[in-house]
Amino acid sequence: MSGYFDLPWWGYVLAALALTHITIVSVTIFLHRHQAHRALTLHPITSHFFRFWLWLTTGIVTKEWVSIHRKHHAKCETPEDPHSPQVFGISEILLKGAEYYQAEAKNTGTLETYGLGTPDDWLEHKLYSRHRNLGIGLMMVIDLIAFGPIGLSIWAVQMIWIPLFAAGVINGIGHYLGYRNFVTKDASRNILPWGLLIGGEELHNNHHAFSASAKLSSRWWELDIGWVYIRLLAAFKLATVRRIAPRMRLTALKNHCDLATLQAIVIHRYEVQARFAKSVLHTAVKEMRSLRRSQAVPELKNVWARSAIKHWLQRGMSTLAEKERAALGQALHFSEKLQIIDSMRHELAAFGARSSASREQLLQQLEDWCKRAEESGILALQQFSRQLRCYG
Repeated sequence: MSGYFDLPWWGYVLAALALTHITIVSVTIFLHRHQAHRALTLHPITSHFFRFWLWLTTGIVTKEWVSIHRKHHAKCETPEDPHSPQVFGISEILLKGAEYYQAEAKNTGTLETYGLGTPDDWLEHKLYSRHRNLGIGLMMVIDLIAFGPIGLSIWAVQMIWIPLFAAGVINGIGHYLGYRNFVTKDASRNILPWGLLIGGEELHNNHHAFSASAKLSSRWWELDIGWVYIRLLAAFKLATVRRIAPRMRLTALKNHCDLATLQAIVIHRYEVQARFAKSVLHTAVKEMRSLRRSQAVPELKNVWARSAIKHWLQRGMSTLAEKERAALGQALHFSEKLQIIDSMRHELAAFGARSSASREQLLQQLEDWCKRAEESGILALQQFSRQLRCYG
């Protein structure tokens, strides 16, 4: 018995990839960017299609998914984070991410606190939430009719796609392995080259830096396929973009800090911190090597590495391993240059934190920071300060 579509073997593979791709697009555009973060609005036709498709292919209840994701951002990398590999272990989240999701979905407190603004209509109450397994069963019937017995395998791939890639890869690997464009307080990573499989969600560090942005790509070579679809929907008036991450602008020949500079540093605080770390990394590594050769700090002999120095410059001393933290403490004691770099790093990071100071006071603090950097005698700090003045 064959199905309605009689395809070669590769045709069934493409069919499975196409069906799962629609599902991941529904997750990233509807659940994530639209519902959880309100980065865009969707036309009712678009919104209802995504809701219906997710009911068929995942059984996900919008309020549950949105609540869990919002709590993840609010409690990231803490014991209250519903799915942090930093807390529960990478193998747990990668292999059992769906189980952690299901466990948190039963927490009524999470739903009440973080589920505001999700669909609350007749369809949600009478069909999607009450009969979530009905949609999954209907999808199995559709696959069998369309493809015959092999449709059962296609259906199985559809059922495992979101638990594997969303609950496992994005929530697991996306907070464990990969590269970082921004020095966020969490452990989020970008995990290229999975873009076509997970709809742009692989750019996870970018998302945590600017969670309210409808666009997840940051560098020119990063492809956010979800953003491509959003632009297509917007062209047909089926979506409206509300927010995207503002870009860092440089104004040539500025030799002083102004309110535009301050605003740029606050908005782009993660990018500024990353650029600072990159600017002074070579200087810090060179100073560490000098201390190690002079044997002034014996603790540096076996425990220090370039990666640890980079980690310190990006995220601070408290995140280092105990031996590395002790070695850095000794190095700071013997090196005035490292003391200056550490102090300047800490002060620069504070500009992105909440403060009771007025804009004028913050601007004066920023100007003082630049002046001290340029008088430090450290070339990397001087060059970074001159560039900092050009922001905005």
